[in-house]
Amino acid sequence: MGDLAAEKHVRYILSVEKKKDSFESVVMEHLRMNGAYWGLTALDILGKLHVVDVDEVVSWIISCQHESGGFGGNVEHDPHILYTLSAVQVLALFNKLDVIDVDRVTGYIVSLQNEDGSFSGDIWGEVDTRFSYIAICCLSILRRLDRINVEKAVKYIISCKNMDGGFGCTPGGESHAGQIFCCVGALAITGSLDLIDKDLLGWWLCERQVKSGGLNGRPEKDPDIMSGMLLMVGSI
Repeated sequence: MGDLAAEKHVRYILSVEKKKDSFESVVMEHLRMNGAYWGLTALDILGKLHVVDVDEVVSWIISCQHESGGFGGNVEHDPHILYTLSAVQVLALFNKLDVIDVDRVTGYIVSLQNEDGSFSGDIWGEVDTRFSYIAICCLSILRRLDRINVEKAVKYIISCKNMDGGFGCTPGGESHAGQIFCCVGALAITGSLDLIDKDLLGWWLCERQVKSGGLNGRPEKDPDIMSGMLLMVGSI
């Protein structure tokens, strides 16, 4: 097996950022904050984060913050809890959390917790256990986890656990690798892993491997890299 072509990866990541007028860039504009997170963490893993203009990135992130305290996927885009996490993660990567009003960001996340402990992604009210993980993860990074009702948040996540050991996006929802990654991650951060049936969940995860060796996200689906990443990282 050959060596990883690290420099090619670096050049590709940097080239994507420069193609702002391409069709792909325009249609994916609303996801730019997420793209920044994935691209920058890839560079960090490759030991090449120094090739980035930190001040430029930080300035752009700040320009994406909404008056509500949350962050949008790009400048002048509506805030969402997902983009808020990506913004916080990038700032933490650069050790630049001091450039934002942490309590203001915290207030935005707290405002998205519902009475049953679940979290909405934005003001429009969509509920998903992924948002529960995002809220808990983000507040953990900001060291403000005590600002939400953690007990209710955990109780809601557990209510989404299925008889097969997995977790769905809402109570009764189909078990999926992405949801399991998020639910287990949230329970780990809150010190609640004892509420999981580890043997049953482990069986479900093992069943995701298909004959080719790849991993799928749920039964009867083709294997894919994303599911493989979620399952492998989740098992760690």
